[in-house]
Amino acid sequence: MLKRTKINTGVMLALGFIAALPVVAQDATQRVEITGSNIRRTQSETASPVQTVTREDIARSGKSSVAELLQTLSVDNQGSVPTTFGNGFASGASGISLRGLGSASTLVLINGRRIAPYGLADDGQKVFADLNVIPLEAVERVEIVKDGASAIYGSDAIAGVVNVILRKDFNGVVAKASIGESQKGDGRLMSAAVTAGFGDLQKDKYNILLNLEGSKKDEIWNRDRNGRGAVGRADLRDLGFSANEALGGTGAITLNGAGDPVGGGSAINGNVRNPANSFYYNRGNTTAATGFTKTFPGAACGNFTSHAQGDPGAGCLIDAAQVYNQIQPSSDTVNFFGRGTLLIGANLQAYAELNLYNSKSTAATTPSGVSANAGYPGGPVSNAAISLGAAHPDNPYSATARVRYLAADVGPRVSNVESDFNRFLVGAKGTFDVWDFDTALLSSETKVKNNRTGYLQRDVTFALLNPAGANSLVPGKTNAQVAATNSAAYAALPAGTFWRIGENAGLNSAAMYAALSPNISNDSTAKTQQIDFKAGRELMQLGGGAMSLAVGAEYRKESVSLQPTAGTDKGNIIGLGYSAYDGSRKLTAAYAEVLAPVTKDLELNAALRFDHYSDVGNSTTPKVGMKWTPLKTVAVRGTYAEGFRAPSAAENGKGGLAAFTTAADPLRCTLGVTTACSAGNVAIITSPNPALVPEKSKSYTLGLVFDPMPGTSISFDYWEIQRKNEINQETSGAAIAAGHVARDATSPQPGIAGDPGPIIAVLANYVNSSKTTVKGFDVDARQMFNLGANGKLAFDVKWTHMLNFTRTETDGSSVDFAGTHGNCDVTNCIGTPADRVNFGVSYDVASWRIAAIANYRASIENRDFKGGDCVSHYADGTEICKVASFTTLDLTARWAVSPKLEVYGSIQNLLDRKPPLDVYTYGATSYNPLDYSGAIGRYFNMGVKYKF
Repeated sequence: MLKRTKINTGVMLALGFIAALPVVAQDATQRVEITGSNIRRTQSETASPVQTVTREDIARSGKSSVAELLQTLSVDNQGSVPTTFGNGFASGASGISLRGLGSASTLVLINGRRIAPYGLADDGQKVFADLNVIPLEAVERVEIVKDGASAIYGSDAIAGVVNVILRKDFNGVVAKASIGESQKGDGRLMSAAVTAGFGDLQKDKYNILLNLEGSKKDEIWNRDRNGRGAVGRADLRDLGFSANEALGGTGAITLNGAGDPVGGGSAINGNVRNPANSFYYNRGNTTAATGFTKTFPGAACGNFTSHAQGDPGAGCLIDAAQVYNQIQPSSDTVNFFGRGTLLIGANLQAYAELNLYNSKSTAATTPSGVSANAGYPGGPVSNAAISLGAAHPDNPYSATARVRYLAADVGPRVSNVESDFNRFLVGAKGTFDVWDFDTALLSSETKVKNNRTGYLQRDVTFALLNPAGANSLVPGKTNAQVAATNSAAYAALPAGTFWRIGENAGLNSAAMYAALSPNISNDSTAKTQQIDFKAGRELMQLGGGAMSLAVGAEYRKESVSLQPTAGTDKGNIIGLGYSAYDGSRKLTAAYAEVLAPVTKDLELNAALRFDHYSDVGNSTTPKVGMKWTPLKTVAVRGTYAEGFRAPSAAENGKGGLAAFTTAADPLRCTLGVTTACSAGNVAIITSPNPALVPEKSKSYTLGLVFDPMPGTSISFDYWEIQRKNEINQETSGAAIAAGHVARDATSPQPGIAGDPGPIIAVLANYVNSSKTTVKGFDVDARQMFNLGANGKLAFDVKWTHMLNFTRTETDGSSVDFAGTHGNCDVTNCIGTPADRVNFGVSYDVASWRIAAIANYRASIENRDFKGGDCVSHYADGTEICKVASFTTLDLTARWAVSPKLEVYGSIQNLLDRKPPLDVYTYGATSYNPLDYSGAIGRYFNMGVKYKF
């Protein structure tokens, strides 16, 4: 629980004392509110480092969405959720992760206020805001606070804040349309937008702004990048890998040290296990060693694929990831934003905002294997024993035999995700006496529906392959009896119906497939409702100007709910784990902030916030800052802040998560099962924990801003964040060491005495376990040259360097992830590059603007942490200890044909750079998701903009 404290009384007394201080007259100088502070000021440079992305920056980038742009920035690091990861837990959404601390620790705001989070938590745990809901053409600017800001905004701002500021006042009508396509002729993106505004706030006393935009993006398949290095390929034997390491294609048969075929992958024509010796053979194998009692000439591997063979175990290989997976899912979006402002009097205006967003995305992945395990709150479900019955017409043996089959005849597994987001805000702002105030009522909601096809019903699968068997979860009943009880579609099939596999799949009926793989779906809802009030005033006159005060309070209700996908609540969907959560809470908060320009050279500021959560108690978070300007061209700034993140409903509510992880098996390894010594896929079942306490943090920044001459600006900021009580899944290693596992006792390796069978599930909880310290520095430099009649030339560079990313466990052990492929507890096992750089140059002359941006990611050590073992190796044992650096160059151009007409275009990845090989991440196939632009290749976009 958060520390219980009586600070609320103290806060109220302090606010009352400050409010009673002498008042000074407020001047008429234009003042603005900068993200990270509630005090309006005349200078945009504050004690906190704030990066501003303007409308011009967005246009210059050539990116098609705010999400796509933000994820290329140097401040974004490991833990961001890419839209391209269509098969992840949070399919259809996109999130940002500052400082690599995860999307749940980066607070995203629209116009300074929260929005409802995405309904699907990343990795089933991390609740975050979906950047895709932001209407691109309505954006005025994006301000990124790069230090902790819980003292201003409360929970979730440990790593910083991304505040998307939408346009508030507009007159006229502007229409835009564009089309983009890769040089391969795929991934087409068509978009259009109309922005209209009318009413002059000063003359007409009102202004109405309306923005409507839509887009249609086509998918890009891995198979359509064949020949583009390793992109999209899982079969990498030509690069020196082997089928024994799952890098030689789907369907391989693995050999033990004696050369015996002891493991069978999911083959497109079926691998079966000889009941007499437990060795696996492919159904198309014609050698006498198989012991087949029936042969199937039509099962020959060449009848299914022209993929290069050569598996030492004589499996039937295809590259399923290349054939069925996508680099980019398809999506259709519609986005509406409207704002109305009414000037009621000289000192009062009312305003209202409405956001509506709808997205439909479709993502595909490989067909299901019939033996894939799953998990649900009742425990793990092993499908390792799935078999062809003795009477199955496609069984090469006259007895029950285990089968490993890739259900290509069922088709790929497809997720159709529809997301609806709304945000409604009504408020008033103005001046009363000496106080400026702003108050609003906010309601925001996200609904997500995920409809899936291509997934296999466990009970029906077992019954259609071996109806007389008893491999079900219901003791004493045959597979057919269980399936008939649970599935009306199966019960309606003709008696004796089998699922014919491989070469005989064409004999299956549509009714059989409908029973085997029906549509399954789940729904989620997230709501945020809030009322807030804040006010500010100037106080006594100090040496550098008037001391300013801001105070405020808010009340918020939050709820989030995810229903389990049909069938996963009882482990009945092969290869798809259970994920569900439900929770709600209320919170009240009060805060105060003071800005004190002590002298003309020294500015101090302090903030204090008190939060009360109905589920986890109280929190008090302070922040102090300083900006010292000893020279007109030099400023020194620094901050200290404390922060917190309250557990999400996925972590402390009701529900649970059954997913997959990789883990070695030390017990079997010591017994001599060599395959258990390397990490393999296992289910991990994690339960929520109502006893969790919030994560807490301390952050420090110290920076220098240097403006030596007009047109030149350089800033350097050191930053450090210390986060403790981190909420994590109990590590698979710790759970295995404690014996919290479930095993498949029916699958010991032949010849190994005392083999308890492989681990099929690790049983874990969410726990407050580790603490993390991240340190680094940011460099932001800009140089502009005025060339007179020859135009303007500008350069800018933004460089983020991570000095270390140290995670310390409760036992005192620690590892450093900076510059490595870890931390794999964060999304996609993307890695933590030590350096990310954005370098830009733009040239404006007459009616033209040409700009280029280079985005650089440093190389990363191919290790889980510094000093760890290399996590990839070739077939000959040579280790792969490095993932190379990657740089792309984007070019944009804009031509103002007339005052009303503008033509623009861009080329992303102008040099057509290919991404380096990365076989360790699970967010993409053989390349790092950070290098997505390289996987697509050169991409062209052209559009027009017209002002009516």
